[in-house]
Amino acid sequence: MTRLNTNQWLALVFAVLAVGYIAMAWQIPTFPLPRPVDSDLFPKVLGFSLLILSVFLFFEKPTPIAGADEVDEEAQHGPLLLTPWARVIVTSLAIAAYALLLVPLGFVLASTLLCVGLTAYYGYRRHGVNLATSLGVVLALYLTMTKVMDVYLPTGLLPF
Repeated sequence: MTRLNTNQWLALVFAVLAVGYIAMAWQIPTFPLPRPVDSDLFPKVLGFSLLILSVFLFFEKPTPIAGADEVDEEAQHGPLLLTPWARVIVTSLAIAAYALLLVPLGFVLASTLLCVGLTAYYGYRRHGVNLATSLGVVLALYLTMTKVMDVYLPTGLLPF
């Protein structure tokens, strides 16, 4: 018996999750009127796609990653807020702050603040371009979601 590598363990976990997801997707009731695409189609397609991809992952041969065993000492001993683990923690805290500020500030301000703040933290220094791009993308998403798709997003401080 051979040992399973990391990809195979992950594939088994994903396959179990996919089977459970597919089982729950079969529990979705069908709409009483005949329609070509019913509400249960997308979850079933998603579940079977995950199952197929997990089979592919199980049989994929792992290749050695160049430099995977090497640790970048410069990144480890740099400023504390720029170490790899600090970046994960700061990003997680920023997402938690975004979730807390979404309703009081609104979608546009909170999302723009998250985008501008994280891109500045990760080293992008053209703040005008950063602000314009973040605001443009966020406004496009907001207008598409609220006007086209009729999804409610919190307005917060802005009078949209």
